Amino acid sequence: MTPSQPIGKVLASPKVGEEVSIRGWIYRTRSSGAIVFTVIRDSTGIIQVTVKKGSLPDAELEAAKAALIESSVMVQGRLFEDKRAPGGFEIRATSFIISGGSQPFPITEYQSEELLLDNRHLWIRSREQNAVMKVKATVLEGAREWLKSADFTEVTPPILTTNACEGGVTLFKLKYFDREAFLSQSAQMYLEALIFSLDRVYSLTPSFRAEKSRTPRHLTEYWHLELEEAWTDNAGNMEIQEQLVSAMVQKVLVERKEELRLLGRDPETLKEVLPPFKRLRYAQVIEGLKGKGFEVSFGSDLGAVEERAVTADERAPVFITNFPKEVKAFYMKEDPEDPATLKCADMLAPEGYGEIIGGSERETDLAKLTARLEAQCIPLETYEWYLDLRRYGSVPHSGFGLGVERVVRWVCKLEHIRDTVPFPRTVARVYP
Repeated sequence: MTPSQPIGKVLASPKVGEEVSIRGWIYRTRSSGAIVFTVIRDSTGIIQVTVKKGSLPDAELEAAKAALIESSVMVQGRLFEDKRAPGGFEIRATSFIISGGSQPFPITEYQSEELLLDNRHLWIRSREQNAVMKVKATVLEGAREWLKSADFTEVTPPILTTNACEGGVTLFKLKYFDREAFLSQSAQMYLEALIFSLDRVYSLTPSFRAEKSRTPRHLTEYWHLELEEAWTDNAGNMEIQEQLVSAMVQKVLVERKEELRLLGRDPETLKEVLPPFKRLRYAQVIEGLKGKGFEVSFGSDLGAVEERAVTADERAPVFITNFPKEVKAFYMKEDPEDPATLKCADMLAPEGYGEIIGGSERETDLAKLTARLEAQCIPLETYEWYLDLRRYGSVPHSGFGLGVERVVRWVCKLEHIRDTVPFPRTVARVYP
């Protein structure tokens, strides 16, 4: 038997009349008596197969007639051009072996979102989910390639932590033997500790947020790409962010154009994602929103609606800098030129997709950091180790956290963030 090839490879360099062999699952099928038209999928694509009486043993023809969608099959035959077939070619089978039969598939063409989520273990077989997962893998590959070129070292911080307050967001609490611990919301503080030996570090870890948010951009478990850099101020931090995001997007444009098109994203719309990105001060944004009729004032937090208004017409991400102290975390450095604000920046994705990165220069003054913790009624005991980083050789440094799924949602032009992960965890869902 001819060695099996991926469908994508068969279609990439088709040779009419050549004997080919593929393996995959039945994507669509119909029979007209003596002939069966079936479309087979694998991880690389789909191709039409015709199974005709007289071209293969009768038992295999009958098996092809009876086989249901999602049956796994092994097919051998000759390749021919057929403009009506997906991809413009079909395999005329000389062998059609059912490897694993399927019962009637519970997902049909039109189904509710809830049913698709209940059957997520089956829905991830869809071509759309296949495309999203490939884009996501390429986004991460692009990130790692750029980070290596920029002398960042990947590290592995813990997921279990005793730090009970990071930015005032609710944590998932658990019993850790005879103590209380939490699932991590951020690796930031551990990364800060590691810059003293490695200068530039990053981690890719799951983060957990117990926010009761039911929006298209919130997950309770998501993948967090976080960086910390010694000897770097907020301006340098933003340059790192825009170079990293641009590298991620450009990698997708090189390798995943077909997947983007399948998902409804025109690759041309991503070509402008190149540094430098626009920079707007928070105060400037507030005045602009007021001019558009928003009821906001200095000190207002920016939600999804406000962020959408800022970037709806943009083609590349936008930075918003210098947020007021009261809306950001205790560890961010005060801007000496504007003491009411911080040396920080949020990166918003274009087209209204909202925040994808939050970052800042970190406060290095021990007294100021302690005062902020006390002002927010945060117990100092569990932060003593963190304060040690300021006691013993503190260094100017900055960092940021990037929500991987938020980037993927924007790049793939997805309506909801739950479609960026194989098994989404939300307020309402922890199954399957």
